[in-house]
Amino acid sequence: MTEQVRVAVVQAEPRWLDLAAGVDQVVGLIADAAAGGARLIAFPETFLPGYPWWIWLDSPAWGMRFVPRYSEQSMTRDGAEMTRIAAAAAEHGVHVVLGFSERAGGSLYMAQAFIDDAGRVLSVRRKLKPTHVERSVFGEGDGSDLQVHDTKLGRLGGLNCWEHFQPLTKYTMYSLGEQIHVGSWPSFSVYRGAAKALGPEVNNAASLVYAVEGQTFVLAPCAVVGEAAHELFCDTEGKKQLLLQGGGFARVYGPEGSELAEPLGETEEGLLFADLDFSLIAIAKSAADPVGHYSRPDVFRLQVNFSPNPRIVHSGAEFEDVEPVVVEVD
Repeated sequence: MTEQVRVAVVQAEPRWLDLAAGVDQVVGLIADAAAGGARLIAFPETFLPGYPWWIWLDSPAWGMRFVPRYSEQSMTRDGAEMTRIAAAAAEHGVHVVLGFSERAGGSLYMAQAFIDDAGRVLSVRRKLKPTHVERSVFGEGDGSDLQVHDTKLGRLGGLNCWEHFQPLTKYTMYSLGEQIHVGSWPSFSVYRGAAKALGPEVNNAASLVYAVEGQTFVLAPCAVVGEAAHELFCDTEGKKQLLLQGGGFARVYGPEGSELAEPLGETEEGLLFADLDFSLIAIAKSAADPVGHYSRPDVFRLQVNFSPNPRIVHSGAEFEDVEPVVVEVD
């Protein structure tokens, strides 16, 4: 890969718990990215229908008021909304990595959809382990969700939020030969000052380290918490202090640690554009390739199960081939 690739990274407030309005927003941002010359646009974690901030602010009982609406407004991987987003990708000739809450049966998952510039949904992956109170809302992915796609832009992969603090997950992704990585974040707004690990300094550092460790470009989209979020999630002044407005810290990092886009202010909404020069990957890997010449397989090896782990496996005779049992009752 020798040409430069222009990319766009989203920093915006979602249309909270309103899937139709959120899809309109996503389609508009895809058009804006194409107008700016981008061939790939990356969206924050669970951008549709927005991150469930209530889980950090009060008791599970208080948060139940949001559950039916959040489930209803979550998106399936094969419904009309995904079809419309894929059509927008094809119309504008833009690859899309979209963070969304996936509804599958009665469960929700923190998903990322990979859509190419012809409108093909290449895959939908799920976050392997939702973080802390996220597990009260979302289920887990499996080994099949560790994936990197060959595209005309390069080898494209992605992870959500604190998956970037799971060393074995990261090492697996590095081994798959990523060249462009989308690290999606929900906003760095909650518990600011009280929990450093949830703030922008630590989490942007995770994106930067991922770029340098994996010798890959890292696109780190990040959502914004605005007045609309406060009106929805914060019914007391105390909750407004737990979930501050702002939190937008989108970034783009090069494989040798350079910052490739001018950041927006944390309350600003828009797109970060960056031009990726793939020659930087070779330069970075010449110094340290932890899955290649900088590894010690005689000392350390990683075993990975890439197989899907379905909840139900049907075996034996097909149901339609089994004669029904008739029981007569007097």
